[in-house]
Amino acid sequence: MPAVRVTLLITALILPGLSGSVAAEANPIRFARQLGLGYLQFYVMQDLKLVEKEAQRLGLGAITTEWSGLGTPTSLTDALLTGSVDAVGIGLPSFLTMWDKTRGNLNVMAMAALNREPAYLTARRPAIKSVRDFTDRDRIALPAPKVSVQAIMLEMIAEKTFGVGKHDVLDKLTVAMSHPDGTAAMMAGKLEITAHFTSPPFQYQQLENPAIHKVLSSYDATDGPNTFSVVAITSRWRDANPKSYQAVWAALQEANAFIDKHPHEAAQIFARIERTNLPLDFIEKLIVDPEFSFAPAPQNVMKIYGFMHRVGALKTMPAKWQDLFFPEAHALQGD
Repeated sequence: MPAVRVTLLITALILPGLSGSVAAEANPIRFARQLGLGYLQFYVMQDLKLVEKEAQRLGLGAITTEWSGLGTPTSLTDALLTGSVDAVGIGLPSFLTMWDKTRGNLNVMAMAALNREPAYLTARRPAIKSVRDFTDRDRIALPAPKVSVQAIMLEMIAEKTFGVGKHDVLDKLTVAMSHPDGTAAMMAGKLEITAHFTSPPFQYQQLENPAIHKVLSSYDATDGPNTFSVVAITSRWRDANPKSYQAVWAALQEANAFIDKHPHEAAQIFARIERTNLPLDFIEKLIVDPEFSFAPAPQNVMKIYGFMHRVGALKTMPAKWQDLFFPEAHALQGD
């Protein structure tokens, strides 16, 4: 999201709120997420009503929740900054952008990492074996140019391939599409889209088509696993709703434990809410894949932030990863 747009959204939200304070904690608590397994905890929290359960335990009474799935990080950023939702599951680079742009006002911070998972760049054209093989005729679908996980990973890989200062040479080929729409375009093979930087389970669904192949993984950008998505909340909301925040934090930990102990049931929940026709065994296999982790500790966050800062996408360089996260996460073994 452009910096000017973020600033306008912040201003629109701040001005009406200067004259008063919230007397009671939020009800309902409103959540939004992108689509895919990278946000599995939100699906589990929704289905098992874990936030409602923890709210009752903390004495908040009959708190309700609202859940929505949004196709792009830009729409999630809009929703959080305008106060349309209270917490979002969002890709790491979009969160980092919000953290940088909202310092001193809304102060968007992360509650915890949601997961690490590889995002694959897939291609339909057989000649595309690496990012060197793209031509001006190719188009690469991804959730949002410049700010999505996939967009930043593509820039990091481009810099490693073409050299410092050439991180953005492929940006002109990128096209904003939601994961389902991009997958449909790749499977049909009738649009100008020749490649798709996507996420699970969509990338694996594509690879079942013999006309589509894997080019690279997002893990190539950081020479190892990296955090894919986080839970992001404004400090204003946390300060106004301390017990609600604790209920969400506890529900998130409970969701992590449930996924670890009951991957098949977690797959059922995901399939039911997402209304996917993917086989349950296929979804469960992804959940337990060693390349995946739903642990709350951030991984390679500072490496990604450092890249975005160095190329001018972010202004302020934090001293440590804990500067990006609320205190409850500070004891985690992250980087």
